[in-house]
Amino acid sequence: MKKLRSTLLFLCLAAGLAACKKTNNNNFDVVAQLTADTTAIRAYMVENKIQAIKHESGVFYQIITPGSGNVEYKPSTTVTAHYAGRIMGSSKTFETTEGKDAIDFPLGGVIPGWQIGVPMIQKGGTIRLLIPSYYAYGHRGQGPIPPNSILDFTLSLVDVK
Repeated sequence: MKKLRSTLLFLCLAAGLAACKKTNNNNFDVVAQLTADTTAIRAYMVENKIQAIKHESGVFYQIITPGSGNVEYKPSTTVTAHYAGRIMGSSKTFETTEGKDAIDFPLGGVIPGWQIGVPMIQKGGTIRLLIPSYYAYGHRGQGPIPPNSILDFTLSLVDVK
């Protein structure tokens, strides 16, 4: 079931990439940006000796602790997590729960990179995600995150409901 869901997610994402290769706004080439992001992530991994795996979607991940349980994630699954987010290559954190309570969120309400990565771990698990801009905020950016930013998140699941 999980493999089927992953395959369907991949097909939907691939269709989405193909359907929006160029935007009407400024002829932005999503496929070229994803290729550039992938190249940059691979170089960063080599330079920093990061042992991450490329998911079929294009998101890179490193499971630090798998956690335990057997939750089958859905968009409505509520996840409680601690996390820190950086722009890849920056030591500056743009958002964190450090020193705060963990955050609750429905899985379907977060960036696609998290929707891909979070289901790879269970309660008590920790994962590092290197997320190409397409699976984050794309060519528009968001708040302190510039357009076409590759994001680097470390996320620990406190609870899954």
